[in-house]
Amino acid sequence: MDRLIYTAMSGATQSLEQQAVVANNLANVSTTGFRAQLANFRDVPMAFGDGSTVDDHTTRTFVLSATPGSDMTPGAISKTGNPLDIAIQGQGFIAVQGADGNEAYTRAGNLHVDENGQLVTANNLQVIGTGGPIAVPPGSAVTIGSDGTVSAIAPGSQPVAIAMIDQIKFVNPPAGTLTRSDDGLFRTADGNPADADPTVQIATEAIEGSNVNPVAAMVSMITNARQFQMQTKLLQTADQNDQTANQLLQFT
Repeated sequence: MDRLIYTAMSGATQSLEQQAVVANNLANVSTTGFRAQLANFRDVPMAFGDGSTVDDHTTRTFVLSATPGSDMTPGAISKTGNPLDIAIQGQGFIAVQGADGNEAYTRAGNLHVDENGQLVTANNLQVIGTGGPIAVPPGSAVTIGSDGTVSAIAPGSQPVAIAMIDQIKFVNPPAGTLTRSDDGLFRTADGNPADADPTVQIATEAIEGSNVNPVAAMVSMITNARQFQMQTKLLQTADQNDQTANQLLQFT
């Protein structure tokens, strides 16, 4: 009975965790540049004994969470006409300064200039350039070139007076070297800033949508719900068998 109870319990727990991941993905189906989170699990056999004798054997198998990953498939790019909107084409990330002051990376390119003259994301995270966060002259008209160059025209100046302010830092670390943090940003595994990659291509006056497939997410939610129901039924069955066994033992 012990085997059934603990096996079903571990399966039900992981079904709940996977449901939470899918629900979070579905909630961000309209979030700019969002990368779907993947729920990974692995089986962990529990053996009786230390394996040194032939009598030692696996008694049950548990389910445990493995290192979670992210779906790096690019999302759809849509034109906005906003000169501060950028969308990365293919692989790559925009470097920003996280709330902890360290460098982090995002695909959300819906940028704007805040009241302090800083170029920031929709979540007010400062965008990093060649020498740190990018600042622009107050009241100037800002544009972003196809290579990430940030240019500005001072109020009342002619278009020929446009001046380059800085260049946005784009990175493209090797696959598997970035981890998703709780704030939704990506960071290098060792915590060191990634090198700038000049080959990253962007589309201007456009943003990248979420790569979450809402239909697939809904199907996953239904599947997880049915798996959880199956696991809870196994727990109920184990309890009923336990009660029946206790009744039989009373008459022996």
